[in-house]
Amino acid sequence: MRRPQIDLHRLLDDIRELVETESPSTDLGAVARSAEVVARLGAAHLGVPPERIVVDGVTHLRWRFGPGPHVLLLGHHDTVWPHGTLERMPYAVTDGVLRGPGCFDMLAGLVMALHAVAALPAPDGICLLVTGDEELGSPSSRALIEAEAREASAVLVLEASVGDGDLKTARKGTSMYEVEVVGRAAHAGLEPDKGVNATIELAHQVPAVAALADPSAGTTVTPTSASAGTTLNTVPGAARFTVDVRAWSAAEQERVDAGMRALEPALDGAKLVVHGGINRPPLEESMSARLFDRAVAVATRLGLPVPGQAAVGGASDGNFAAGVGTPTLDGLGAVGGGAHAEDEHVLVDRLIDRTLLLHGLLHDLLEEQVAGGPADGSRGRP
Repeated sequence: MRRPQIDLHRLLDDIRELVETESPSTDLGAVARSAEVVARLGAAHLGVPPERIVVDGVTHLRWRFGPGPHVLLLGHHDTVWPHGTLERMPYAVTDGVLRGPGCFDMLAGLVMALHAVAALPAPDGICLLVTGDEELGSPSSRALIEAEAREASAVLVLEASVGDGDLKTARKGTSMYEVEVVGRAAHAGLEPDKGVNATIELAHQVPAVAALADPSAGTTVTPTSASAGTTLNTVPGAARFTVDVRAWSAAEQERVDAGMRALEPALDGAKLVVHGGINRPPLEESMSARLFDRAVAVATRLGLPVPGQAAVGGASDGNFAAGVGTPTLDGLGAVGGGAHAEDEHVLVDRLIDRTLLLHGLLHDLLEEQVAGGPADGSRGRP
């Protein structure tokens, strides 16, 4: 396989256009406008427009080439940044560092995917799915992702890399909860004894929830935001707090979920209502091992920087793909840092080699798929 010519200037132009199209996940109009930009860029590179899929008002895009099974490329075009961020964090390239909201997570990776697929001799056997609500936990796209992953032989996720280009071979699963505390309001001065203080009940529950963590297993259970009461002189009749859970295994997620459901009020007359639950299953290393080995082999053969591997606490749509049993490799996007932070950035001098790695891996997997073998290089799915 000969290296294709990847046009860095065009890569940068495409990234700039996406970065300068603000796409906060919570603004459906902005997400729809961003989808149109992605669709136009994709059509220019791939020769055909995408299928537009709108679920609950969120715009997702899908390109399918040839009959299945496909190698699924998975990305998203929404970002965490609110409108107006461009004013203080404009797109810029200075001293080889590209900056701008969403550049690292994950607009550069999305552009790299378009260029890598366009450089293939033929894209038959590729499905590119670009969703619009990943940063919200993928409420409208989860079913779509899982359906595509079930039909795929392998899934490659264009989320950003770790450190100096490490691929993400394991991700923790996530669970999200809100604990609602129901007390009874009363006048704090005249008859506080007639109230059931929801703030005090909340104070009992927060440490009980935090105790569900298991550091030895890498399981974190973190109470996060909280609110209670209405006025200074009223015994609070209601309170609530949210809980973020991360775990390396499905068994740990289930254990914590059972613990959350088993919470009991400490005060007479108080009630607890637990909302939410398991959101994303873990991406366990067994689901990525063969694809990672293939990526290392491709990089070595092409004389590209050989990626390492990393296990990370954050989740992505790759968790959903692995959760349905499809081999999944994550972190194939840009090299840089600062995801969700003011210093978000991409290293320009790594854009070409990472796009070539993705192209080479796709080429390798498609060749094997045509030959009749499973795309992850195994004798069957793990």
